[in-house]
Amino acid sequence: MASPPSLKALTAAALILPGLFQPAAHAADEDSVDFQYSHYQEGKRSVYSFDNTTDPLTGEGIPSNIIKQPNHVNPIEVDSIHGSSRFSLTDRVKFAFNYTQDTWSGATPLGTAPAALRANGAIVTGASPFAKDTAQFFLDSKGNAYTAIDSLREKLSGIKSNQLTHVMSYASPETRKQGDFKLSYDWDEAAVDIGGGISVENDYESRFVNLGGRMDFNQKQTTVNVGLSYTNSDTSAAIDPDGLMFISTRGYDELITDVNSGAITYKPTDGAPAQIDRAFDNKGILTGAVLRGKRQDWGTQLGLTQVLNKDAVLELGMGYTRSTGYLANPYKLVYFIENIEQPGLDPSKPLLSVGGGRLEKRPEERNQFNWNLGYNQYLASFDAALHFDYHFTHDDWGINAHTLEADWVQPLGAGWTVTPRVRYYSQSSADFYTPDVRSITTGNDPITGEKIYSKPLPKNYSSDQRLSGFGALSGGVTVAKQFAKGVSLETGFEYYTHQGSLELGGGGEQAFADYDYWVANAALKINLAALGSGGSGHGGHSDHVPHHHGNSPSGVMFDHTLNKSGDFMVGYRFMRSEQAGDMLSGSQAVSPDTVRFNGCGDQECAVSPDNMTMNMHMLDLMVAPTDWLTLMVMPQWMDMEMTMTPLKEFVSEGGHNHAAGVSHNHQTGGVGDTGVYALFKLFGRPNHHITLSLGGTAPTGDVGIKLRKTGSVTGHLSNIPLHYGMQLGSGTWDFKPSLTYTGEMDRFSWGGQVTGTKRLESRNASNFAFGDIFQGSVWGGYQWTNWLATTVRGVYTTQGAIRGAYPAPTEIQSLTGLPFVQTHVGPFDKSVNYGGQFVDLGLGINVTIPNGAFAGNTLKFEWLQPLHTDYNGYQLDRDYSLAFTWGYGF
Repeated sequence: MASPPSLKALTAAALILPGLFQPAAHAADEDSVDFQYSHYQEGKRSVYSFDNTTDPLTGEGIPSNIIKQPNHVNPIEVDSIHGSSRFSLTDRVKFAFNYTQDTWSGATPLGTAPAALRANGAIVTGASPFAKDTAQFFLDSKGNAYTAIDSLREKLSGIKSNQLTHVMSYASPETRKQGDFKLSYDWDEAAVDIGGGISVENDYESRFVNLGGRMDFNQKQTTVNVGLSYTNSDTSAAIDPDGLMFISTRGYDELITDVNSGAITYKPTDGAPAQIDRAFDNKGILTGAVLRGKRQDWGTQLGLTQVLNKDAVLELGMGYTRSTGYLANPYKLVYFIENIEQPGLDPSKPLLSVGGGRLEKRPEERNQFNWNLGYNQYLASFDAALHFDYHFTHDDWGINAHTLEADWVQPLGAGWTVTPRVRYYSQSSADFYTPDVRSITTGNDPITGEKIYSKPLPKNYSSDQRLSGFGALSGGVTVAKQFAKGVSLETGFEYYTHQGSLELGGGGEQAFADYDYWVANAALKINLAALGSGGSGHGGHSDHVPHHHGNSPSGVMFDHTLNKSGDFMVGYRFMRSEQAGDMLSGSQAVSPDTVRFNGCGDQECAVSPDNMTMNMHMLDLMVAPTDWLTLMVMPQWMDMEMTMTPLKEFVSEGGHNHAAGVSHNHQTGGVGDTGVYALFKLFGRPNHHITLSLGGTAPTGDVGIKLRKTGSVTGHLSNIPLHYGMQLGSGTWDFKPSLTYTGEMDRFSWGGQVTGTKRLESRNASNFAFGDIFQGSVWGGYQWTNWLATTVRGVYTTQGAIRGAYPAPTEIQSLTGLPFVQTHVGPFDKSVNYGGQFVDLGLGINVTIPNGAFAGNTLKFEWLQPLHTDYNGYQLDRDYSLAFTWGYGF
């Protein structure tokens, strides 16, 4: 039975808004392919500075200047891409797949501390985590905080300030990748599905499975849904040795001091949800530490959907989730403020206090219950749908949360739809949430050396503002346009504000924890079912994708125009290249010592790359305004990762030694340069074709990505750029012409192409420009069946060295005036170590589906194996390249 328009509108109310974080894959009624890009941007957070001024009326200290984050510490931003495909394997069996990738960077709170600590420079830090343990100030018997005017203890005076503030930590870009699937089987009035997936990031990996079922009653007017899920997660968070010197890990391991020798060892705490593995070199110097923890989540969900009438649908649901294991955040600290008893001093005066950070400790178990009520109403007079949701969540951590959400789906005609949305959220704080922990130290244990406190410390503690009491209000709008042939575009924007004062009933966290963010997204959606029914049909699809289009190798672009005016093609390209093995100078392998003393110009290289991986995702959007001209837009997404090994023992910015053999890695990801091209059909005969492409790329990729800003007692360098080869674009306008010839006869095909890249600017915004590129390739192929072909290709490429260089980093001296020692200098930081001449051999497989449900889809794969490499300067050897393409023309 076909769904009435009103029910379709009600369904759209729940599905039309694209969000930053996508749900798991779900089997859809109609086959489709979707692509989405989102950008999340937090506003700068308030950080209090303290300049020892007093209020002229009250005499109380003033934490002067409620400043937003310092300019060298940017707030969190996230770039995310999402791709999904849903299609029917048979009339009963359906398959869905999702892939999500997001890259985030910037500064986020790692803890909360009294603003009085700001006088000692402990509020903005750099490592992950990194916290200063020696900051001193004063507290009186009532808990009021004072900053010191005179450091002499007999003059315990200061300026009063009870203001709290964030301690900020900055992280280099990190990338998360998630893939999940769902397979379902439908009966007439029931369905069952099974799914699973994995989410991987640098320090966290999560694997999950789920099982669900649906049963329809009352002529499909009533539907019951049930779901079960299981997730197993591993945390493996590296703690910088510099940071580990300044934080306490009590609760995860115990400090053991030998009373005779004074030797210090660490023993994991029995029953702790996580443990910290420390690594030392042969001199006993700490070289690294990793916090390792495991977590399990079991969940169940029960839902009921009831059609009330032809214009209204009611949804009810309830769920339960049990989580066990390591449930804390390894990058969140709690400041323990300790008053030190000082015999003989006036007890009415403030006591000297020390503020030090500890890794947060949460309960090892959490039980969450949630209930939801949804109502969808179609309004015939407006031809619109109203969607309303209420969610209530309760857990045994003491958090009660309410969510109210509503959106209005309004068709405007001509395929346009606008959907405004509003959302309110409020939660109470967790039982163990605390901005900081304050206690009095009465001495030290004579055996272990551990501090003795006047009263027991709390078992669990966290200053994570997400566990505080607060309210949040957000609003947004999505605009969608439905085009012919099943193609639609959507774009959305949402603004969110988080404030303690917005909590229901009041009593939320202070204003220092307030922040806001915005998120913008764009999505391309392709309804494959609509394409099949609205076009020439599967049987006639070959008219839209001529035979010669399918037999060029996957790594060849700009090889054809569309067949005739009005044709449209959408495609997806994935390219991956990897460098690994020996370091080369020119074409010769060199030793680590040679790289160390010669690869970085006039200074020693501190590190050398072990592995460099680059992934590129591209959309091909092509339209033919005439028979001889095709216009093409190619947005792209880049992500890269490099692992490195130190070449020598070096001294870090905190004055602590790091030994060789400790691996480091850098990641980056986000929008790359955007290509715009015009393809001209210069010559077209049944067996011979010549195509000219003119166009280039706009510098939409970021070339100013910075490494994590590091700071410590000795100061830090700001604006340290990420390596040239890991930036997301060229930063220049680039002209990229190409000329391609293709031919075919019987089962054989062949072709050749010359392409070039000419930088139209001598410098980009970061004061450098990549070298120009020339590439030539020839190939041949054989058609084994009407759907399978193979190709062989030879490729020659030459690229010039980088012109210019990054500006020198800015050195910022600390209170000590000591210099900063930059530790991660490698050959990739020198502009002369880029470019060269290369020869590669490509082996490809092309698959074109001739008929059936997926007729017209083309899949191509090509493996490129390096045959000859002659680098400029010192670079890591090339391992392989892989190209994959999917295309669909209509």
